[in-house]
Amino acid sequence: MAVDSIQATTQFLTFKLDEELFALDIGKVREVLDFTSITKVPHSPGYMCGVINLRGSVVPVVDMRLKFGMSKSEKTVHTCVIIVEVEMDGEKVVMGAMADAVQEVLDLEPDHIEPPPRLGSKLNADFLTGMGKHNDQFIIILNIDRLFSTGDLTALSELQVQKEAQYAG
Repeated sequence: MAVDSIQATTQFLTFKLDEELFALDIGKVREVLDFTSITKVPHSPGYMCGVINLRGSVVPVVDMRLKFGMSKSEKTVHTCVIIVEVEMDGEKVVMGAMADAVQEVLDLEPDHIEPPPRLGSKLNADFLTGMGKHNDQFIIILNIDRLFSTGDLTALSELQVQKEAQYAG
């Protein structure tokens, strides 16, 4: 979803990483979980926390702070895992995105969303849908489908297969 494609008011789930406010299209969010124990998986990328058992399914969890090159933080009572559906090669992949805290679900009018900046952002602008503005605060709107490369998702799928084999055996 690019800024040009946002024609109507859209709902976003906002969450914090460090002092930055980010948002995801609510249509991509399945649920928000309190932080739970995560099973580490050997030889996984640094930003991969591991996997969780979500009602019998193995779900990979990514530390969004590390994915964006931020420092790792201590877990708090506000740390949570946002369960999202990512589109990969025409298939939906369920994964968890660990965030410092979830803020709120808010409606953003199209005229409150601007194209992402091309310079000065810590994030690759390809991952961004746009920059929203709400109550004089900027919100970085992520395109979750583009955030993870096919290589990332392939690694996540391999981790899922490994863990499912362990649980089954």
